[in-house]
Amino acid sequence: QVQLVQSGGGLVQAGGSLRLSCVASTRTFSNYVMGWFRQAPGKERETVAGITQNGGVTYYADSVKGRFTISRDNPMNTVYLQMNSLKLEDTAVYYCGASRSYALPRRPDQYAYWGQGTQVTVSS
Repeated sequence: QVQLVQSGGGLVQAGGSLRLSCVASTRTFSNYVMGWFRQAPGKERETVAGITQNGGVTYYADSVKGRFTISRDNPMNTVYLQMNSLKLEDTAVYYCGASRSYALPRRPDQYAYWGQGTQVTVSS
């Protein structure tokens, strides 16, 4: 069982930046693919970014490419999402997820463990 605890998020003006963090309570963090997801009101949860176990491969949704960066610090059991040039449409609850897959899963239903979620609100 992996517990994920998120921090960061909040209210920011359009064009601003935020960084989300997610700490995992496991001794085998480096065995997990990690991802960031978001869910806006009335919408399904969507994948934002993913990163393989050693950080060598990353994936981004087209809507965030060039603006968001996912990274991980395995000794610290932490995955980050740096969000720059934020837009109004980035407003959502953001979740981190962990998967034992050997590939880089792209769908939320392929992740077994979830953080508690954190609100990101971008204002004009």
